[in-house]
Formats: sequence, C-alpha cells, structure tokens
Amino acid sequence: MLPDFSNTPKPAPIFKLAAAIIFENENFLAINKPAGLLSIPDRMQSEVSLKDMLINKYGSIFTVHRLDKDTSGIILFAKNETAHKFLSQAFEERRVEKFYQGIVHGSPAEKKGTIDAPISEHLVQKGLMVIHRNGKPSVTDYEVIEDYKSYSLLQFQLHTGRTHQIRVHCKNIGHPLACDELYGDGKPILLSSLKKKYKLSKHDEEERPMLNRLALHSYCLKFTDAEGNAFNLTAELPKDMRALLQQLKKNS
Repeated sequence: MLPDFSNTPKPAPIFKLAAAIIFENENFLAINKPAGLLSIPDRMQSEVSLKDMLINKYGSIFTVHRLDKDTSGIILFAKNETAHKFLSQAFEERRVEKFYQGIVHGSPAEKKGTIDAPISEHLVQKGLMVIHRNGKPSVTDYEVIEDYKSYSLLQFQLHTGRTHQIRVHCKNIGHPLACDELYGDGKPILLSSLKKKYKLSKHDEEERPMLNRLALHSYCLKFTDAEGNAFNLTAELPKDMRALLQQLKKNS
C-alpha cells in the first residue's frame, strides 16, 4: 500500500503510470516522468513519489538514478538486485549516454560546444551548486537545436553526473534554463511576452503561464544491459515545452 499522504500541501501531478512506461522487461523499466513528481521519496515523506507508485505496483523496486522533481523525462528503475547492481555501476562508470533537452534564455553565440567547469556546493547556501576551481570535474556537451533569439532549445549530453549540472553550466555560459528558480530568474513564460497583439480570453481573469516549471527534460538514454543488448530509449518532449516552442516558432 502507498503511504498516507493526506496532509500533503502539494499533491503529485495527475499521472497514469501505465501510459508513462516507455520500456519494460524482467530486469528494469524506463518511465517518462512528468515534471512536479518526485523520483524517490524525500526525507519528510511529504508527497507520493514515482518510486512509491512503482512499489505499490511491483512490490519491490530499486533506484538506479534520479531526476530533479521539476525535470521531466526518462528515468530507469531496476526490478531485481542483479539488474540494480549492473545498471548503477554502468551509470557510475559513465557507460550510459545521457541526453537532455532544455529551453534556455537567449541565443548562445557558439551553437555547439563543451562546458568544462568544476562544480561544488555553495559554502553557505545548502542545496545551491556553484562553479568553483576546487569543485568536482563536470563536463557537458551542448548543441543548439532551435534558435528563436529570445529563447533557444538546446540538447545536452552529460559526461559527469553532478547535482544540477546542466542548470549550473547554463548559468555559467550566460543562458540559464527558462523558469529556473535557483539559477535563473524563475519567472513563468507568458504568451503575452511572445505575442504582440495578445488579448486575454473573456473567460480568464488573469493570464495562465505557458511554462511555469524548470524547462529541462531527460530525453534519451543509451546503454548496454548485462546480456549485451543495446538500448536507445527516448522520451518525447512534454506538452508544455512543445506548446512553448510552437508559439516561439509562430512569433519569432
């Protein structure tokens, strides 16, 4: 049974687990996690996590890696200890190719490049990461896929797995991720800011944001399992990010 979260102030998003399963076999499953859902329980057990849902369905499940709560996209969970050990080791030894897509502010001058900047935790602000010469080595490749001047869609490949790595590196090159409360301005994106002749609908008292969460999506994982089978698993961009890109295309 799922834990009792009756007192939780922020319920998990409406989510159909079966529809979100990208791939499943006897050893592991890949899920397209929505933004706003915890990957695993937090210390406070404040709300239902994806892992709670999986335990409720499968009885036993093993964490391989994590995604931030507001990051959407593909995440793996193991179904047994053997698969857990193998996949966790594959992530640790960087034998898993990890690709993300994100919408950033502005238009990077270099359309393709590598950000090689060490990351460490802020000395005073717990949970905030910074670029620091004494930090852990952190390497991110990026490529601009769509450029709308005010915003751009980038694809990232992570070569290391530091906390908030893409977010910190985007800030470092002067193009923070859209709606990033920690490393950007955190402001929601409104259609009125993109569309010159925007008019509020008669039915709405105030404008609803097009995007009001971190614009980052775990897009693709490439790896080989213990039996030597190669996997190339992808998760389509979610509706909110696709809708924003469509409006940027129309109004650029």
